[in-house]
Amino acid sequence: MNPFPKCSLVTPTYNWPEALELLLKSVEQQSILPDEVIIADDGSSSETKELIQNFQKTFPVSLIHIWHEDKGNRKPRIMNKAIANARHEYIIEIDGDIIMNKFFIEDHLRFSEAGLYLFGSRVNIQKEFLGKLFQNQKLGFNFFSKGIQKRGRTLRFPFFASQIKPVEKRSGKLRGCNMSFWREDFIKINGFNENLVGWGIDDSEMIQRLHNIGMKGKRLKFAGIAYHIYHKEQSKSHIEINEEIEKQTTEKKLIYAEKGVDQFL
Repeated sequence: MNPFPKCSLVTPTYNWPEALELLLKSVEQQSILPDEVIIADDGSSSETKELIQNFQKTFPVSLIHIWHEDKGNRKPRIMNKAIANARHEYIIEIDGDIIMNKFFIEDHLRFSEAGLYLFGSRVNIQKEFLGKLFQNQKLGFNFFSKGIQKRGRTLRFPFFASQIKPVEKRSGKLRGCNMSFWREDFIKINGFNENLVGWGIDDSEMIQRLHNIGMKGKRLKFAGIAYHIYHKEQSKSHIEINEEIEKQTTEKKLIYAEKGVDQFL
């Protein structure tokens, strides 16, 4: 019997089917498959829809496409909608430009624990390697691979990972491209805060509310290895507004997003 919780892998995407294709191929190679994969699509064109439909024909688990109209960056909303639709108790969140190491899902499930969320880091695939990456559909990387930065993060030692102690305060190393949490805890704090606009802060503000209800974070170091495909930075035009919302969440120990996942449940 599988000792691990059942999980939904949830990933946001927006008009980058080439990256999503590699992500989905890396799901197919996992040592332990997620129980379902949900694509939270922030308004991509039909090319992304067609790619997903092609994968659905042969994909080893349920592959669900949740889409809403493109009205600018509304990632918190589409993620709320996706997680509201998730059928399993544990949520693993990655970005739509991530290629997962084959033990990625297994590592997140192995270290899942009540009262905890997990956060990992990422190895960066460099801009000049993108041509070869997409041409060769490359999924496997290691410490010696060409075209990557932050090589130390390619090393997987589950024993060392198990020695890392949980933290009571939100870590500056938190990245939404590689984290996991219990769906029940996510619903308790009303999910992502849809008052956040544009790029940035949505993951860390949500995680801050988890800390505010007494959750702890555990860093996945030497486990949960992910490779991030280079892209230009998104506009940070609303970052000050978002940072102020996060500051209020932290200082006032806010726990419930005013506009969140409850509208989809």
